[in-house]
Amino acid sequence: MGIKITIVGSGSTYTPELIEGLINKKDSIPLDELYLMDIDERKRTIVGGLCERMIRAAGMDTKVVLTDNLGEALKGASFVLAQIRVGKLPARILDEKIPVKYGMIGQETNGIGGFFKGMRTIPEILKITKKMEEHCPDAWLINFSNPSGMIAEAVLNNSPIKMMGLCNVPINTIDSIKKQLDLPNAYVQYLGLNHLAWVTKIEQDGKDYLVDAMQAGLNSATMKNIPTLGFSRELIQTVGAIPTCYLEYYYHRDDKLKHCLENEKCRGETCLEIEENLLEIYSNSELHVKPELLSKRGGSRYSEAAINLVDAIYNDKQEIHVVNILNKGAIPFMADNDAVEVNAIIGKNGATPIMTNYHNEHIEELMKTIKAYEKHAVKAALNGDIDEAIRALMINPLVFDHQKAWDCFHELMEAHKQYLPQFSKYFKENQDKE
Repeated sequence: MGIKITIVGSGSTYTPELIEGLINKKDSIPLDELYLMDIDERKRTIVGGLCERMIRAAGMDTKVVLTDNLGEALKGASFVLAQIRVGKLPARILDEKIPVKYGMIGQETNGIGGFFKGMRTIPEILKITKKMEEHCPDAWLINFSNPSGMIAEAVLNNSPIKMMGLCNVPINTIDSIKKQLDLPNAYVQYLGLNHLAWVTKIEQDGKDYLVDAMQAGLNSATMKNIPTLGFSRELIQTVGAIPTCYLEYYYHRDDKLKHCLENEKCRGETCLEIEENLLEIYSNSELHVKPELLSKRGGSRYSEAAINLVDAIYNDKQEIHVVNILNKGAIPFMADNDAVEVNAIIGKNGATPIMTNYHNEHIEELMKTIKAYEKHAVKAALNGDIDEAIRALMINPLVFDHQKAWDCFHELMEAHKQYLPQFSKYFKENQDKE
């Protein structure tokens, strides 16, 4: 008997990545029904059309349904893959461009830009989990909407739904390190929070190659969607672990800010152009494969990461994957209910985090700082509490300054007003004052 998989936010130009993954796994994942849900009719139709052609070209008789009805899409689903972007790319562009005016990095998952993406996204993801309780309470939610770590923190501590957060940075990082060291069978210990993680062990045949890698100044993989400088040998040795690429926003903050200030076009604007080009390509009724241009969007190997995860759960494979889950003692210096990004054994009962027994004061202190920021941010997202929001931003190393936080926060609030219903009391009070 086959299963139903639902993709929420199926109008994303990333969706053909997922379909490619499902086609590659058609022998191990019996896909009876595929529901492609999105509120954007144009994108749902164009992207959904390509996805259906890909399914048919692969000889699969899967029922494919395009819909804007969330309840219909969720009913009876075994897996729900969420990749939503509230406010679409124009909202991301505001997240990137407005902070720069205040001398802060604008980025879609880090700093105040990432904060506002969380404010828009967390309430919508929790609406999805509420609907899942009604229509598919036993389904797995696999989320790769950003900010993935903050969303995992919100869902895992506020919903009964089974959920894992996913990112494509770990799979690219781990494979890059194995390739560079020619250690195809190595166990690579990946540890941290989403977009704040380090490689802390590279073990094969009983030997740990981490020190050798650090002495060589080995860098992890870079991502297409962020400009990278790389890390010096000195920095890596000082940290005592290999940082992943997003840590450049913390370790090279001034250079990153300089890049934001000097570039006329932000990454969101580039993505918008790529997206429109992709939609035009997808519209070709003869096309039935994922086009090469998609690799330029930054979602490389999402299909592999996401569908391999589905495969591991469905077929109880007891494989190791890197996911965002509750810590439950895996990282000794983090609380059990902290959402962390770690290696875990995946099977039909979900994820069992692999204990790390790892201690590194620098990593511990930075992780605890960003986790405190995330926890305040989640409270702000749930309750529309302005004080919680500002407290969160004053903790974040990419903001920190109260005046900058206050001024930029209020400008971004106004810019995203239509997507922030939890702050309606604040908007009403401000309107009354006027």
